[in-house]
Formats: sequence, structure tokens, C-alpha cells
Amino acid sequence: MTATRIGLPQRRRLSRDAIVLASVSIALVACGVVMVLSASSVENLIATGDPFSIARRHVAFALVGVALMFVLSRIPPAFWRRCAWALLASGIALQLLVFTPLGFASGGNRNWISLGGFGVQPSEFLKLALIIWIAHIIAAKGELMSRWQHAVIPIVPVAGLALGTVMLGKDLGTVLIMGAIALGACFFGGMRLHHIVIAVVTAAGAALAVALSGGTRQTRIAAWFEGCSATSDNYLDLCWQTVHGWNALALGGVTGAGLGNSQMKWGWLPEANNDFIFAIIGEELGAIGAVVVLAQFVLFGVVLTRVISRSHDRFVTATLGGILLWVVGQAFVNVAVVLGMLPVLGVPLPMISAGGSSLVSILASIGVALSLMRGTEGSRMPSDARAAVPGHAERRV
Repeated sequence: MTATRIGLPQRRRLSRDAIVLASVSIALVACGVVMVLSASSVENLIATGDPFSIARRHVAFALVGVALMFVLSRIPPAFWRRCAWALLASGIALQLLVFTPLGFASGGNRNWISLGGFGVQPSEFLKLALIIWIAHIIAAKGELMSRWQHAVIPIVPVAGLALGTVMLGKDLGTVLIMGAIALGACFFGGMRLHHIVIAVVTAAGAALAVALSGGTRQTRIAAWFEGCSATSDNYLDLCWQTVHGWNALALGGVTGAGLGNSQMKWGWLPEANNDFIFAIIGEELGAIGAVVVLAQFVLFGVVLTRVISRSHDRFVTATLGGILLWVVGQAFVNVAVVLGMLPVLGVPLPMISAGGSSLVSILASIGVALSLMRGTEGSRMPSDARAAVPGHAERRV
């Protein structure tokens, strides 16, 4: 009777959270479809004579991603643990294809492969595989994660291998996001805080060393430290995108210029439909529209945080924590870049920026999250969730 009284209210709360998570995700995707159409139409018309080609492709990827999200949400949670190693191995193998004749470079990064006439970014799918694998290792080790040897092996070398395959393609922005995702999964999975701090300091030092090793990354960072403006030496080069992103936000004001009325998308703002789409949102929908978009990401994070706080299953908390850091963390990194708080990293705005690989992989991760949330609603509690019932308390690390 006690378990029933505990279980039923929890099922209702988690069911509501799942509905909110799916609704927010679909709302963000819908916003992305509208804004990609607006941001890409002018340059697409000039380049190809068809203002809708990028938007049509984005809609197709959105439909595939939403369908995949609902399909994956029906898969039993135990499936993800059984397939963790296979998913990671497949993700790394797919990432290595960028160094074969199928691979090609874009934006200075060799992080793409050509499949069936489409450009696919394997690292986006490797993110999800890495999250599930780390969560599986943490759940399998349980209390052993309190010992540094078990916290390091095999997570550090295997995750390092996954990140290394992306770094070989010189995509530092994606590597930083993947590192944050891995650390997020470890943190929410119950790894000791001082182990996390050591990992953060080590990773930050390595990232700084790579960033300052030369090439365009170093010049971008130097330009960012010097500060961008319309009168700076780098205005026509490294500061062009940042300054015109600011101009777009300034032109939007509080209420915006109106949907479709952006001036910056007329060739002034590079990557207007991708990495800098938030600037177009601010210009056309104003500060009000920009805040609404940010509020949706905050709500997304709040829902996952609520579920994590109620779960006693390490696999669930680690997986949802990694997805939380992926979506919300990447969103605020993108916004920080547009605002000039970070140097340009080439990180898209989740579920809104144009880009099929990012959109489909994130919606797939949300499908996994819904699958795990569905699993916590059943009458049979997972073994790691016995702490929810009196007499089965489990001490977390």
C-alpha cells in the first residue's frame, strides 16, 4: 500500500513532465522552421532563384526528427543499457568516416560526410551515443564510482577517444560541447564533485592549449579579447559577424521589426539561418521574442531537472543530465556567441538553427529522454529506484 501511494502521484507528475518536454521541443522546432524560412529566403533567392529550398529541406528533417522522437520514446528503457557499447562503437566508426573519401570540410572543419546527396555531421549522433555509454558505465559501477580509479577507467580513455576523433577534424566548438555533455552525465550520475572539478580544470587547460596552438582559432580568440566594434581593425574580417549580429539585435528593439522584415539577412550577416539565427530572431521578433525562445529552453531544463531530482536510477539521471547539458548548455553557448560574450565557435542553436544532423540527433535524444521518463512511470520500479520505497534506501555517492 505504501509503494502504491508513493507510485501513483509520481506517475502523474512524470507523465505531465513528459508532455511538457515533448510540447516544448515541438514548439522550438516549429519556431525553427519559421525562422529558418525567414532567415534563408533572401540569400537563397539570390543564389538559386528559389527562396524556399533550405526551408523545405529543414521541414523534411524536422518531420523525420519528430517522428523519430516519438518512435524512440516507445522503446523500453532497458534497451538503451543493453546497446550502450554498440551505440558508442557505431558512433565512433561513423565519425571516422570523415577521414575517408566520403568526408569533406566545411567552415574549416573536416567533420562532415556525404550520404545520398546530403551532408551529415556524425559528431552530432556521437554525442547521444557517448551520453548513453557514460550513463551505462556509471550505473554498472554504482558505489564504486566514489573511487578515483573507477571514476577514470574506462570513462576518461574511451570518452577521450570519442572526442579525439572529432578534434582531428579541427572542430573545437563541437569538442567543447561534447566535453560538457560528458561532464554533465558524470555529475548527474553521482560522480564525486572533486573528481568533476579535476576533470573540468584538466579539460579547460587542454582546450585552451588547442585554441592557442595557432590558425584561425587563435586569431578569433585574439580578436575577441581585443573587442569588436565598427571601428576595430578586425571589423571587415573577424568582427564582421559579431558586429552585424549586434546590429540585428539593436534594430529589433523591444517588439521587433516584424517577421520577415530583417535587414541584416540581406547579405550583411553570415550564417543568418544557422549559427546566428538568434540575431535574426531578436531583429524580427524583438527582445520579447528572444526572451520567449530563451524561456522555452529554461522550461526544457526545468522539466529534466525535476525528473532527475525524483529518480534514484543512476542510468536515468546520468542520461537525462547529459541531454540537459547538451540542449540547454549548447543553447546558451550559442546565445553567448551572438551577444559577443564568447568568441565565434560555430555552435548552432538547438532545434532552431538550420542543419539536419543537429536537429535529428537532438530530437532523437529527446525521444530517449521520453523513453526513460516513461520507464520511471511504471508500476515496476527499476532496481536503482528502490530508495523511493521505505526499507530500500540507497545511499547516493
